[in-house]
Amino acid sequence: MIRFEHVTKRYADGTTAVDDLSFEVAEGELVTLVGPSGCGKTTTMKMVNRLIEPTEGRILLDGQDIAETDPVALRRRIGYVIQQVGLFPHKTVLENTATVPHLLGWQRKKARDRAAELLELVGLDPALHGDRYPDQLSGGQRQRVGVARALAADPPVLLMDEPFGAVDPVVRERLQNEFLRLQSQVRKTVLFVTHDIEEAVRLGDRIAVYGHGRIEQLDAPSAVLGAPATPYVADFVGADRGLKRLSVTPIERGDLEQPPVVHLDDPVGTATSRLAREGADWAVVLDDGEKLHGWVAADAILHATDGTVRDHARRMDAWLPVGAPLKQAFSTMLQHDAGWIAVLDGDGSDHFLGVLTPAGLHEALRRSIGADAQGAERADIDLRTVSRR
Repeated sequence: MIRFEHVTKRYADGTTAVDDLSFEVAEGELVTLVGPSGCGKTTTMKMVNRLIEPTEGRILLDGQDIAETDPVALRRRIGYVIQQVGLFPHKTVLENTATVPHLLGWQRKKARDRAAELLELVGLDPALHGDRYPDQLSGGQRQRVGVARALAADPPVLLMDEPFGAVDPVVRERLQNEFLRLQSQVRKTVLFVTHDIEEAVRLGDRIAVYGHGRIEQLDAPSAVLGAPATPYVADFVGADRGLKRLSVTPIERGDLEQPPVVHLDDPVGTATSRLAREGADWAVVLDDGEKLHGWVAADAILHATDGTVRDHARRMDAWLPVGAPLKQAFSTMLQHDAGWIAVLDGDGSDHFLGVLTPAGLHEALRRSIGADAQGAERADIDLRTVSRR
């Protein structure tokens, strides 16, 4: 969708902002450009919509050289979101969102209907917020309107220049979550500029780590964190890159342990025998549909002579779907002071699959790093040698 071919941007004073840059962004891919201030990432992005013209090389959008396209027409085909949002203060939220469709000559009703649809998509009720003005919104709400406005004409490409940098950390995380949900639905081709490696890792399908005017590494987040290409990249992503990698390493079925399982209506004697046979101090409790109910401790039913497991079971709130990131698993363990979390099928059935323990989480992270280094699957990594089995 976007291709840079030996692109250089050199200013009159001799400063080279971007130096011989060549890379591609596939259709529907989100690539984060990350690096320190002055490294050329924003210049790279602004050359795509010709806010800045390259000195050398060319940029192709869907196979067409953008230098041969009228800049105004080009920009109306590209969504653009900036940190300061740039909403018109004298226009309502609905009018702001409908700006580009109006410029493209859409009929008023069609433009407003599209604006209302996009506001709902970014989590704002058009009936509640549509007639408000930007100064009546919170910072996070204004950012959502900025994203909605960028998407209003259904552009194939979205350029985002530190769009969530001006809000507090809590709101920023919510906006990131909302944007990931949104991108899973609309699948735009996105260049996303940030100086925050954690944001880059969390959002990007791939990460371009910038040095001065050059890309030092362009790779999947797990690869950038697990196998930095240069000492510069290793230094930039930080010594705690192993912890950052937790956010891009999903829970897999092979990471799970299988504890004893009992059911709500099992007689306590049956449950006690099972726990004793397996030498376990606790068991997972499921209902008749094989869905998680909770757990039961061996000492809670040891001296019970009648009744069922239901009478002694405890609810279990520490659970996640398979595929959730290990960072979320670790956070859930800490939040609930749990020695393990239950993992459920993520297909909507919520069937119990197994449990993830702290040791299992650590092994999953080690296998993930070893798999990237060896070009293998996680299941094929032998942790005794950190090599292929």
